[in-house]
Order: sequence, then structure tokens, then C-alpha cells
Amino acid sequence: MKVITSVALALILAAPLGFAKDKKKNDLPAVFSTARFVYVQAEDGDIMNPRLFPEDREAIADVEDALHDWNRYAVAIDQSDAELVMVVRKGRIAGAQVMGGVGVGTGPQLGGSNPRGNNPAGPNNTGAGRTTTTEIGARGEVGPPDDMLRVYIVTPDGSRGAMVWSGEMKDGLNSPSLTLLRQLRQEIDHAYPPQTAAKKP
Repeated sequence: MKVITSVALALILAAPLGFAKDKKKNDLPAVFSTARFVYVQAEDGDIMNPRLFPEDREAIADVEDALHDWNRYAVAIDQSDAELVMVVRKGRIAGAQVMGGVGVGTGPQLGGSNPRGNNPAGPNNTGAGRTTTTEIGARGEVGPPDDMLRVYIVTPDGSRGAMVWSGEMKDGLNSPSLTLLRQLRQEIDHAYPPQTAAKKP
């Protein structure tokens, strides 16, 4: 009887520790509660970066649309205006991208620089001074096959700081489900329930 009582007492004392450990594990930093603006980009840069893989560009747009629907955070145009940065990457074991472009510009005519007011590309120009450039390139990338979503805080100087959340999953950024973002949303809304609208008097 004494042994049973000791075991029961030990279980009772250990239970709160177990609950506290689970609670601590599920806690999210307070920045998720206080933040108002989120900046979204890919690992390789923002949505305007021409070197971005198309699937990463699409993931940025999908996450931004989902943030609008969530209506908890506003999407920032610049990282320095945000409190959080979401970095996305679509899974690919190997990716290849071919880039190319042709540009037409103007340069000095043969025999010297252009006189002021003389436009070599104008209607009376015979073609002298016009330059054409061709740019062709390719790049490859090897990485994990799962989609990735990471969240970082923005430091006071506007740069990316510590990572505060991370998730990886196969097809986790596929639209319309965006499972990774949905998981993050559930965790945030559970830890910091959205403020209900104040009742009108």
C-alpha cells in the first residue's frame, strides 16, 4: 500500500511538469502577436528578381494572397517596413534555368561623341551609334525536394534577424491549400487568438 501511494504521489507531482513542457514546446514568440506587417520573398530574392525560379515566384504570390485572406498581417512592399519576413522555397531536387535578353541602346557615333541634341536613334539616323547587346546565361540548383517556409524577425536596422519558425513538407506550398502556411496560421491563432471586434454601445 505504501508503494502504491508513493507511485501515485510521484505521478501527481510529475504531471504538471509534463504539461508545462508541452506548453513551452507549443509557445510562439510574442512577435507573432505584435507584428502587423510581413514581407514575403524567396530564398533567392524578392518577386521582382529576374533570376528567381518561376515556381518560387508563384509561391510568393500565393502566400501573399493567403495573407490577404487571413487578414491578420498586411503585406509589406519593403522588408524594412515589416516585423516579420516569410521566406519560401518550392522543393526541387535539381532545377535549371536559362536566361537571355537582347538590348538596344545608343552610343557615340564614329569619329567622336554625340553632339548635344543629336539623337543617334532618332528618325534621321542612319544606324551609326546604335548598339545591340545580347545576354545569355544559365544556372542550376540542387536542393531538398520538400517545400519550405521559414519566418524571420526583422531587426531595427531593417535586415533579416533570427529565425522564429520553420516548416518543410512535400507540396506544402501548393495552391490553394498552402499547407505550410495553414499550419503556421493555426499555431499563431491558437497561441494568440485574434482580437474580437469591440461591441458597439
